[in-house]
Amino acid sequence: MKLKFFIALLLLSYTNIIYAEVKTKLLLINKSNRDLLIFLNNGEIKNFSISLGFEPFGKKIKKGDGKTPEGLYYIEKKIQDSSFYLALQISYPNPWDIRRALSLNNHPGGQIMIHGVPNNGYDKNFHNKRNDWTEGCVAIKNNEMRILWKVVDVGTPVLIRK
Repeated sequence: MKLKFFIALLLLSYTNIIYAEVKTKLLLINKSNRDLLIFLNNGEIKNFSISLGFEPFGKKIKKGDGKTPEGLYYIEKKIQDSSFYLALQISYPNPWDIRRALSLNNHPGGQIMIHGVPNNGYDKNFHNKRNDWTEGCVAIKNNEMRILWKVVDVGTPVLIRK
């Protein structure tokens, strides 16, 4: 009887290990390195190359400046029907971004995403890792976006730094 119980317990533990869901603990975006690090709950770290806004350096201070923001955010929404191949909306602007923009009489902007390439008007000579082509978003390849989509939940923290 004890042997059957031990075997059942062992099989149950093994099943839980096999079907444990791998999810993201943190997304870290390094603007200067042009990379996105994905810290998974199983200890693994994935690294994707990125494209940024057309004026990537410096802090985003107003709508239309082409800068990718810097700060601590979270994934606010997963969007399947965007203009780009899958999109993860980032919680920009945060209260500090709003305060800074208003103090300069600017609108802070919004709609900052991590996304794939455009669904329409895709130009492989322009929409690639060698160019910063977004309006301030973070762009990755579509196959990388599929991977990210599977392991990221709404609420996942996103740290964007220089």
